[in-house]
Amino acid sequence: MAVLRVGVLWWSLPLAVSMVLGLSGCGEVVAPVQQGRKDDVVRVRKSAPVRLAVDPALLAARVVAQQPGWPGTRPIVAPPQRSIRCGQVKCVALTFDDGPFDYTGRVLDVLAEYHAKATFFVVGQMVNAQTRPYLRRMVSEGHELGNHSWDHPSLTSLSHDALRAQLERTQQMVKDTTGATMRLLRPPYGSTNATVAQEAAREGLAQILWDLDTLDWRDRNSVLVAQRASVARPGSIVLLHDIHKTTAEAVPNLLRELTAKGYTFVTVSELYGARGLAPGKRYAGEAGEEEQDKRRR
Repeated sequence: MAVLRVGVLWWSLPLAVSMVLGLSGCGEVVAPVQQGRKDDVVRVRKSAPVRLAVDPALLAARVVAQQPGWPGTRPIVAPPQRSIRCGQVKCVALTFDDGPFDYTGRVLDVLAEYHAKATFFVVGQMVNAQTRPYLRRMVSEGHELGNHSWDHPSLTSLSHDALRAQLERTQQMVKDTTGATMRLLRPPYGSTNATVAQEAAREGLAQILWDLDTLDWRDRNSVLVAQRASVARPGSIVLLHDIHKTTAEAVPNLLRELTAKGYTFVTVSELYGARGLAPGKRYAGEAGEEEQDKRRR
């Protein structure tokens, strides 16, 4: 989904748009005198030429993007959506919780090196002047953002109003920073119930859990974390945390090992593809859901 956010001086946009469209100068123009002609005035149309309709917001964003010295925040343009058939190729969804933080940039660098996409579940309180560029980079590089609450409480322990505030504040923070509207929720600690599901549905958020926990939050050992991640199965959602230095150090190895096994790294939404993700419903990765189906039998 292409996302645009334009932080510009809006009073100047009409002038800039008119310049881009080339609508000024209607009326008469004086042309060089041609030999043998008495009239040196060329009559031109009195109205603007017919042009294809252009989305004003898109046009405004293009204007900003073409002006390196333009004041304000430059727009974020996400890459086109990929079409990956995870039923035909081996897909794995790497997910990173609790950031953004100091090590997020290192994680993004390695993901870019492997052309890998991931999903980052954002804690609203972690977004500040130093970490906002990480969120903007995530969107521009095709990663997916998800809601991980405002300050990481167990959502099942909150009152209805407090629960709603946790989700809404984080939604707004990310929207203001990137222009993106998040469609995923990861309840802290994986703690959820019917009330959380109801509020998630109201906010338009599907609940995303996991089927492979690398335990990087407990064991700060990059070798061990990479080894645990390397046992992912097709359709797995892998739990990681970009707030730990050892996790950032583990990412190159785990990407290398899973790449050697033929995996494609996708976002959670790409993992589920055309089937989509229903707001409020819980998902734990295709591998995890297959395991649950076996247990029910």
